[in-house]
Amino acid sequence: MKNQEECICALATPVGGAIGIIRLSGNNAITLTDKIFQSANGKSLEEAKPYTLHYGEIKDKDGNTIDDVLVSVFRAPHSYTGENSTEISCHGSRYILQQVLHRFTEVGCRQAEPGEYTHRAYLNGKMDLSQAEAVADLIASTNKATHKMALSQLKGHFSNELSLLREKLLKMTSLLELELDFSDHEELEFADRSELQALAEEINHKITTLAHSFETGNALKQGVAVAIVGKTNVGKSTLLNRLLHEEKAIVSDIHGTTRDVIEDTTLIDGITFRFIDTAGIRKTDDVVENIGIERTFQKMEEAKIVIWLLDEQPSASEIEEMKLKNQGKKLLVVFNKMDKLENDKLAFDKFTHSCGSDSSESEAPLFISARTGENVSSLEQALVKAADIPEITENDVIITSARHYEALLRAHDSLTRVLESMEMGMSGDIIAEDLKMVLEELGEITGGQISSQETLNNIFKHFCIGK
Repeated sequence: MKNQEECICALATPVGGAIGIIRLSGNNAITLTDKIFQSANGKSLEEAKPYTLHYGEIKDKDGNTIDDVLVSVFRAPHSYTGENSTEISCHGSRYILQQVLHRFTEVGCRQAEPGEYTHRAYLNGKMDLSQAEAVADLIASTNKATHKMALSQLKGHFSNELSLLREKLLKMTSLLELELDFSDHEELEFADRSELQALAEEINHKITTLAHSFETGNALKQGVAVAIVGKTNVGKSTLLNRLLHEEKAIVSDIHGTTRDVIEDTTLIDGITFRFIDTAGIRKTDDVVENIGIERTFQKMEEAKIVIWLLDEQPSASEIEEMKLKNQGKKLLVVFNKMDKLENDKLAFDKFTHSCGSDSSESEAPLFISARTGENVSSLEQALVKAADIPEITENDVIITSARHYEALLRAHDSLTRVLESMEMGMSGDIIAEDLKMVLEELGEITGGQISSQETLNNIFKHFCIGK
């Protein structure tokens, strides 16, 4: 990021709306706004109280009116960035917005970089790093669950959890280091080892629980991955189009039409599903098609749910192979073209018999018509059930960031070493060093002990310009 002392300006709203908002932030933001703004009541913005709205005109350098505007005034430290700030509400014309921004650069503002407003808020102590990342997640939220998770993190619920853990870790570390200060007195033991071990186990359990929540959080944020697999011409692309409610994939009677992986997302009952249409599985000499088939198997590995689409009874070997390749996943067996099937019950009985005596109600195949849409709603409900997403509230702490997840795993590893050292009766200085590593890893999440400016820049560069 550039000089933090400069006043920055940027458009905070998308172009094309009826209203556009330009945001300024910096110690002299109010002064610079005053230079190009003429209030209807003739008063200077320098005299304005915080959280007030002022009607007037923005003037060009020759004194001509560019637009009638409303100016909001925020004074440090009670603003989003913690600095003096103004927000100018203009008419949404692209030309008007460009002219107003140009006027601000003429009087001394510079255009903000992506994420610079939130970066300043972080540097000024208005939020920690995990809360700053939640701002981007809130903007990008696509469903009720991702909105709740981002809001929870923005409100500091995750930060509070980490703060409590850090307090306990600091207490443990300080007691061990106090022992080291009195190492000449071997009879002194400030830190009862059994109590420390119990506390370390408690903290490690909490860190593990937080890390495990990433599977749910990532699925909700990125979309639950669903691979649609099957032989050529069973209707995989037709089903994808039906689930997405748009013609995303090319549909043809020619075998091998889909040669590459096609992905897109849609909402079902408030859950984002990421559907993956794959190349049809068959033996072929076509080099390009074989690459597509190889990618099919790769996507099956990635998916949480696999839809095995059929239009005829599979062989016993095919069933076993599909089960083997999808161990640990939710496998939904779906017979397509039910509008052409003469006897659904016969197909079900054959499939159940082929699966063996361990077949259960949950493994019962579904019968649909991707072409007509018949019974596709039952498949959608089966997908929601298979996703197994818990109900999320604003108070729940769910990890959605890979950066946070990796830091928690490193903290878990360090704390595991602490427990192993205690079991082996290691000295307090060795245990204290690993505890410090845990503190550093948790500090990386909130920004209390961020390791490099490069990490900060990488986080904020993904924000939009006006945030």
